[in-house]
Amino acid sequence: MLVQDRRDELLEREQAHEQAYVSNLYEHLDGMRAYAEKRLSEVLLERGGTPQARSERESFTHLYSDDLAKYDAAENGLCFGRIDLVDGERRYVGRLGILDEANDFETLLLDWRAPMARPFYLATTAAPDGVIRRRHIRSRNRRVTRVTDEYLDLDAAELAGMSTADGGVGSESALLTALNAARTGHMIDIVETIQREQDAIIRSEHKSVLVVQGGPGTGKTAVALHRAAYLLYTYRQQLAKSGVLIIGPNSTFLDYISQVLPSLGETGVLLSTIGDLYPGVQATVEESLRGSELKGSLAFIDVLKNAVREYQRLPDAAIPLRFDSYVVTLDRKTVSRARGRARSSRRPHNLARPIFITAVVDALADQLAATLGENVVGGTNLLSRDDIADIRAEMRSDARVMAAIDELWPELTPQQVLIDLFSSPELLAAAAPDLSPADRECLFRNDGQFSGSDAPLLDELAELLGVDDTAERERARRRWRAQIAEAQGALDILTGSAPQDLEDELDPEILMAYDLIDASQLAQRHTVGSRLTTAERAAGDRSWTYGHVIVDEAQELSAMAWRMVMRRIPNRWLTVVGDVAQTGDPAGSSAWSRSLEPYVAQRWKLTELTVNYRTPGEIMAVAADVLRAIDPASEVPKSVRDTGIKPWARQVAQEEIAAETRRRLQDERQPGLTAVIASHADVAKLADLASDDVRVTTVRDAKGLEFDSVLIVEPKHILAESPRGMNDLYVALTRATQRLGVVYSGELPEVLSGLRPLN
Repeated sequence: MLVQDRRDELLEREQAHEQAYVSNLYEHLDGMRAYAEKRLSEVLLERGGTPQARSERESFTHLYSDDLAKYDAAENGLCFGRIDLVDGERRYVGRLGILDEANDFETLLLDWRAPMARPFYLATTAAPDGVIRRRHIRSRNRRVTRVTDEYLDLDAAELAGMSTADGGVGSESALLTALNAARTGHMIDIVETIQREQDAIIRSEHKSVLVVQGGPGTGKTAVALHRAAYLLYTYRQQLAKSGVLIIGPNSTFLDYISQVLPSLGETGVLLSTIGDLYPGVQATVEESLRGSELKGSLAFIDVLKNAVREYQRLPDAAIPLRFDSYVVTLDRKTVSRARGRARSSRRPHNLARPIFITAVVDALADQLAATLGENVVGGTNLLSRDDIADIRAEMRSDARVMAAIDELWPELTPQQVLIDLFSSPELLAAAAPDLSPADRECLFRNDGQFSGSDAPLLDELAELLGVDDTAERERARRRWRAQIAEAQGALDILTGSAPQDLEDELDPEILMAYDLIDASQLAQRHTVGSRLTTAERAAGDRSWTYGHVIVDEAQELSAMAWRMVMRRIPNRWLTVVGDVAQTGDPAGSSAWSRSLEPYVAQRWKLTELTVNYRTPGEIMAVAADVLRAIDPASEVPKSVRDTGIKPWARQVAQEEIAAETRRRLQDERQPGLTAVIASHADVAKLADLASDDVRVTTVRDAKGLEFDSVLIVEPKHILAESPRGMNDLYVALTRATQRLGVVYSGELPEVLSGLRPLN
């Protein structure tokens, strides 16, 4: 008892010491915030000035606004750890770096991504890396609430009166505390509890495709997000310009992870689903499983090519066109030659259109010239080349001529082609002759809306069509010349404002503003685009290429979706996160090599996470039977904890399913979030069970998420709903962090025989 009292007294003293240190850190953070707020206010109050001055104000506005966002993000849990080294040095670790400017810029707090902070995550009793003690500091509202020590040196632990039984030697108490905490509906960062195998992936130097394969609950998503924060810290200059894109499986998932990167001080990352990755288009309808499979296949590229060619028409009969007081004839032979010339250029449809127009107009102009300039006596054409050139120019501006040409080779948009394709049985039959009538019926839709599976098709069509931006580029050139002229005028004023006699006396080593910047640089700084963040500019530009791309639940991407992703990352620097055993989409992948090697050959690296931090051992024992049915050779991720709560199954009559589910939600109500997971049809019947702490969801929408409790309703319906129903059931079983139950009618699937029957 005396020993325990002594330990408690020592712990209180240590907690008070850490409170003093943390309070000092917050004083510095407040000072940094006050300075940024002051400078931002000063910048915002400034008005007028030269273009250069206005551009500099915009830059400073972004700078101080970003700083304030970073400081606000670090407010909660600013400092979360400390390591004591054998040489007596102490290093405090937190969400951002803080220096003491009044004391030779001494490091008060290490950013968790800094190399010197890495022993906090890597040190173990077997390989302490010079660390004697690792301290976890938990706080709330700037108050230190708990201090937990892990001694990595047995001699030091013994001197402190600690032992393995006390939980102070190599303890994982901080990790287990985080794992057992109730869920809030948003993922929290794991910056305080990153484990050794996770840290190795987060800081990996691999510069091609890094695949993070891991079973349910192994922290794949958290690792990917922390890797994004680490890369932005390490390669700030490179990635600040090109940006980082994170692709998730659905909007619910993106909302779930949305607070992680801001909590780590990173706000400039673009989060998107595949369905929303095409600018200006949102996925508003859900695709059928067969439709998703058809659209995700590379074979659909030929369907799109055929659809585009259907717009490159030949007239059924000659088309008479009145031009001035004459009639010219646009016949099938003329159009065929023009079409052949345009197609042989191998340019995209819209970029080949000017070639088609030129060929048709030339033929029509020659036809009219033969009529106008015919010399009946000598049989020679009396019109000059300039006369014929004038006829061509007039024809290009003639509404009737251009309308006829537009009918034969129209300018197209991806949206227009795809809407036409799926709403016209005739066009679909012509473009996809190899598809069965049932498959074509599956694709038919006349609502003018798009699904997530349509986005890769729109992206492919954008490549097939191209954008004829000749006119827009000319307008941009005119705007640019005007901006340069304005900037040069400003520099001329600056140059002329300096008195000549003063200029003669100035030291030639002293640089003036006009010595540092020319007109084009000044104009560039003042372009509208510079006012947008990298993420904002990237989101609106289909041709934007990113510095790094992270794909979560990547096993769900179809072959067409991978084409879309790879266009946005030509340097092929990606982090790919997923688990092929959880692939639910029929168009998804069952092997990473199949998805990646067409783009990077063998230049991809597989890493694996093997420890399950989410799912208790009791639930994983049931899920393991399902995993073995999917792939007998698969390794079940090892759970770090058991809860002592056995998952159960309750059988009722079919008409009692909804009522029984409601009873179970009420009788077993626990803190945190509960998910009711069912097939699409059953979700519609159970929708009224949803509340603030109960989600009623399909497996597809639950993918990547986690809940304290999970109720699976009618698992046989989940199995029957998809060709990969077993994968979906595996996903459903592994969403729970604490408790799992199954409500069913009829027979329980054999793979769930490990569930405890509940009477």
